[in-house]
Amino acid sequence: MGLRITQVDAFTDTPFAGNPAAVCLLPAPRDEKWMQSVAREMNLSETAFLVKHDGDGFDLRWFTPAVEVALCGHATLASAHVLWEEAHLPPAQQARFHTKSGLLTGDRVGEWIELDFPAKREEPAPAPPGLAEALGVTPKYVGRNQFDYLVEVDAEDTVRRLAPNHAALAALPVRGVIVTSRAASAGYDFVSRFFAPGSGIPEDPVTGSAHCALGPFWRARLGKDELTAYQASPRGGIVRVRVVGDRVKLGGKAVTVLRGALL
Repeated sequence: MGLRITQVDAFTDTPFAGNPAAVCLLPAPRDEKWMQSVAREMNLSETAFLVKHDGDGFDLRWFTPAVEVALCGHATLASAHVLWEEAHLPPAQQARFHTKSGLLTGDRVGEWIELDFPAKREEPAPAPPGLAEALGVTPKYVGRNQFDYLVEVDAEDTVRRLAPNHAALAALPVRGVIVTSRAASAGYDFVSRFFAPGSGIPEDPVTGSAHCALGPFWRARLGKDELTAYQASPRGGIVRVRVVGDRVKLGGKAVTVLRGALL
């Protein structure tokens, strides 16, 4: 019998929407080369690997098809979903993850899962050469945090119509580029898209970690601690965002679409 691997669509309750992640629960740690090979084979934006932690919870690592990443929201959401759905945790028990970004937690809140992540606030930054040309837009604002550039544009329609030059974006010395605007669609406070060709992901469908920057950014502009966001990729997904001090609570739903075994 091989290792169980589960594919989950995160930040959605509809199969084939949201952001797909593979989740692999390991009986013991495996080396990075093997995990990177599995992630390349799965060819999803992230594959999550979990190992029971010595104290409590699980050690969690995330790999794109090209690199290991330091923070990932949707694959953490997917991991929590799998732990409860496959009875590795009792339904009411908190999911606790030890990661390269510290301790992250997940709690069930009705049909939603709420993750507790660190805020990753951006600071105003000069636009690097070629950024506007690569996106094909004129930014209203450009900021940067430890991971990404954050670009505000004039309207939701501009965000939705983006067709960036991925090769040019891949040359930027960051994980990725977040593009955002206030929402025009009813029911949402802001919209965004996320491009990370340099990390092996031309466009990420729904990016939890990007909302660790987007939450504080839009809280300051809209004066709201609780926000509802839509990531306007072709698959699309909804993220509830609560800013609590230096933490950001990310709420989303998840649905299992595939179970298999690594032989």
